[in-house]
Amino acid sequence: MRIAIVGAGAVGRSIAQALLDHEHKVLLIERRRHSYRPRLVPDADWMLADACEMNSLETAGIGTCDGVMAASGDDQVNLVFSFLTKTEYGVPRVVARINDPDNEWMFTGAWGVDVAVSTPRAIAAGVEDDVTVGDIVRLITLMHGRSQVMEVTLPPDTFLSGTRVGDLTLPSECGILSIFRGTGVLQPKSDTRLTAGDRVLIAAAAELQFQIRETFSEPD
Repeated sequence: MRIAIVGAGAVGRSIAQALLDHEHKVLLIERRRHSYRPRLVPDADWMLADACEMNSLETAGIGTCDGVMAASGDDQVNLVFSFLTKTEYGVPRVVARINDPDNEWMFTGAWGVDVAVSTPRAIAAGVEDDVTVGDIVRLITLMHGRSQVMEVTLPPDTFLSGTRVGDLTLPSECGILSIFRGTGVLQPKSDTRLTAGDRVLIAAAAELQFQIRETFSEPD
């Protein structure tokens, strides 16, 4: 896949490196000269340009991208870039970073955003995860709030240890995306067995959160 990322700060560079590690082609677009540092991610293509200008997007070949990520620290830039890439170039997948929680209501399909990632919410979720092992933590809201990506960390004494993923009583309208175990990531199959400490990533309709919580809660 070819993916363009706007914003070559710490967040943008980290995303770029993760995508490169999975053998994707990455283009980093940065408008600030002091942040234009190709040596930090040498395997990516770099472009010094304003991603909110059509000429820059043409030169970058945005229309050939399979996905884009608006990862700058400026919500206005992220929204304009998302809107242009979706409406003018029809990029299939547009992910945008939200810096200010007050602006979250704008990061919707109306602005070309397929997936909005709130930096403050993600940080809060990370803190919450440390103190609510066994509970559901909402990470990302999708489809204008109708769906969510949630995470649950199995406690050390979990009753689900050894349970096969296929035997979980989850609603049919949700799915387990991945399981983080130690420093590795598992792609879950029906015969994958859960173990204490697993961090289970789940995609589901927002209203199913209570049913999902019941699945991972110790029975009375």
